[in-house]
Amino acid sequence: MILVTGATGGLGHETIDFLLKTTPAAEIAALVRDAGKATDLVERGVDVRQADYFDFPALVQAFQGVEKVLLVSAVAFTDRVQQHRNVIDAAKEAGVKHLFYTSIQRNSDFVMPQVTESDLATEAYLKASGLVYTILRNGYYFEGLGYLIGTEVPDAEIRFPAGEGKIAFIKRTELAAATATLLTSEGHDNQEYTLTGSEAYSFHDVARELSALADRPITYKSSETATYIAQTIAAGFPDFVATFFAQWGDAAKHGMLAGTDDTVERLLGRKPTSLREYLKATYFPNA
Repeated sequence: MILVTGATGGLGHETIDFLLKTTPAAEIAALVRDAGKATDLVERGVDVRQADYFDFPALVQAFQGVEKVLLVSAVAFTDRVQQHRNVIDAAKEAGVKHLFYTSIQRNSDFVMPQVTESDLATEAYLKASGLVYTILRNGYYFEGLGYLIGTEVPDAEIRFPAGEGKIAFIKRTELAAATATLLTSEGHDNQEYTLTGSEAYSFHDVARELSALADRPITYKSSETATYIAQTIAAGFPDFVATFFAQWGDAAKHGMLAGTDDTVERLLGRKPTSLREYLKATYFPNA
């Protein structure tokens, strides 16, 4: 049996959607904090199990009879390391054979305090646990672009503190499809994969593609981090969230998210969604 944690979240739920295309529902379990949010999974025959990452006994119970666990990493601004350790320890105690962990892409030594530090600690703990592991270093979601530049087409200028840095964006649904394929195939014992798009794009590229689609000039200007944070707070975001968004700019500037890898392309059997395709579908759906 395969169990997916975070099963009511975006990546977890979409991974189950793809698993159901090739795997009987009776062989799929979903870990959730609130079973009331998983009624659609119950209706589709998935074994929904309730536990919180902080509740070790409940995790051990939830992992009974499970061979593979996909640990979808905990959200930022929480004690991610302790939560992940609880899942790993509970999986080991329950007799799980193989644990997959969703980490973040790293193509430089730049460290994001809210994610990279806990990813490094979790990966080390998992490798020392004795469990068979597969580490999935996921690229930055295309869907997250709206948080960085806004969900509406900019009037004339994109301001974001990424310098000339590039990001190998990947659609979350394509990550989910690739992850489901890895979960249901062999040869991934103690392996590490980087799951990204096939091309990395700068914010100059984003501006250029939006310009072409909108048929008017849109430019990108790298802003100062403090200025961006102040503007984002003024737009209604809490200061710690604004700072978190800015850290992704620093990550791009320092090359953390720029590396491309063909693993997703190979698993999908096609090239992942391009920047032009994503922007057209998202910002110009009726064009």
